[in-house]
Amino acid sequence: MATDRRLALLMLPLLAGCTLGPDFQQPSPWSPASWFGRRQPPAMVVSTPTASVPVAEPINPRWWESFNDPELSHLVTRAAESNLDVKAATARLAQSRAQLRVAGADLYPQANGNASYTREQQSSKGVISLLGGSSGQTSQSNGLGGRQGGVPASSATSVPAFDLWQYGFDASWELDLWGRVHRSIESANATLEASLNARRDTMLSTLAEVARDYMQLRGAQETLRITHENLDSAQQSVGLTQERARAGLSTELDVANAQSQADSIAAGIPQLEQQQAQLINAIGLLVGEYPGALEAELVPPTGVPEVPALVPVGLPSELARRRPDIRQMEAQLHAATASIGAAKADFFPKITLSGSAGFQALQFKDLGNWGAGTYSFGPSISIPIFEGGRLLGTLALREAQQQEAAMIYQRTVLAAFRDVDDAITAYRAEQRRHNRLAASADSARRALDLANIRYKQGLSDYLEVLTAQRTLLGVQQQLANSTATIGGNLVALYKALGGGWEMADREPAAIPQTSVPQ
Repeated sequence: MATDRRLALLMLPLLAGCTLGPDFQQPSPWSPASWFGRRQPPAMVVSTPTASVPVAEPINPRWWESFNDPELSHLVTRAAESNLDVKAATARLAQSRAQLRVAGADLYPQANGNASYTREQQSSKGVISLLGGSSGQTSQSNGLGGRQGGVPASSATSVPAFDLWQYGFDASWELDLWGRVHRSIESANATLEASLNARRDTMLSTLAEVARDYMQLRGAQETLRITHENLDSAQQSVGLTQERARAGLSTELDVANAQSQADSIAAGIPQLEQQQAQLINAIGLLVGEYPGALEAELVPPTGVPEVPALVPVGLPSELARRRPDIRQMEAQLHAATASIGAAKADFFPKITLSGSAGFQALQFKDLGNWGAGTYSFGPSISIPIFEGGRLLGTLALREAQQQEAAMIYQRTVLAAFRDVDDAITAYRAEQRRHNRLAASADSARRALDLANIRYKQGLSDYLEVLTAQRTLLGVQQQLANSTATIGGNLVALYKALGGGWEMADREPAAIPQTSVPQ
């Protein structure tokens, strides 16, 4: 008998190691051989060189430092520490850790202490009547049959009210024969991994948004500076036309046109100032500040940060492990796969070992006597026979959820490669556009100088000057906007590549796993 018991104890870990359902296999997504395989322009297209070129070198995790702008680096650091979306994602990560602890608790026996006092009165018309009980006289004390703490003198006497004192503990342990608990813990671990990468994705999006808004702010400030310069030039033209009109060298029409041009330029300034204020507030929200808190810091213009000459973009094969959204979807696929095993385990019997021990007495003073001790122990088995389709429905639901998770993972991978492809294309294209706009601005500036000379010499009317002023202002504003767009497109490229969360991540790289015996 002793040998059989030892054999049974040795078999329990083997039985507990049996897990149902599919084992998760880490997917190996497709990736192109290079980011630049399709980037050669057609022969008939004349392409201008670009100042900043993406190269297949390791990505700098602190990509914002490549702009060499201390203010931008400072804002990014503040956002990583103070952004409310990141803090909310951190709270969700803590929730996932708590859920993992809840799931892991099912691996171990559950024990509870209990104590109670009751005052009971049995019905003489109930079960006791089967023993010949009647509604006879009851004793005046706590006991029965005239003795305190005693028993009935005869079955013909009704059971009087009595006190019942008891305390003890009970314990139960479900044997994880089919791996239901193991799969639940595996799913909870994967969900925790998904929450961690969701936080990283939030961090990455926040840092990229700070950098993008910063580029737009500096671009708006540059446009505002250009507009003020053109307004000064237009006001000088107003004075010039007035002098010429008083000298009889031009008409009041020229004065009116010059004044109209100056007023039109001035009308664009409030809109640019509004854009500046809104962008400062947008950055303030990202770093957890109230509106206006960053005005003293950001209103002084410093120019649009310059992009680096070389932009490391890494290898396409590294993207799936670097992008936190892909890692999040992979973890969710893992969790869905593990849930199938838990659903399959519900089809099989559940064996629970349970026991209890305690003391019970009619008198409180007797609770310390060993004679008042009680105990019970033994296994119980629960076999599902008819569940009305609940188990089949749950399994079908888990399998459909896994299929959905697989499709979402594939779509996330495809979207990630598309993001990088689009970002590289946009970055190169905007640089070529910027080169053309720079050349156009130089030409427009020469045209305005020539128009002013011709007007002063009386060789043309003011309409030429007016047209040249409008053309120069428009091209200069486009050029400033293009400079900011280049910086924004580079930020979008860094975000698409998935770099940046590593150095700003405040969570440990290794997620604590609940110990699961094999």
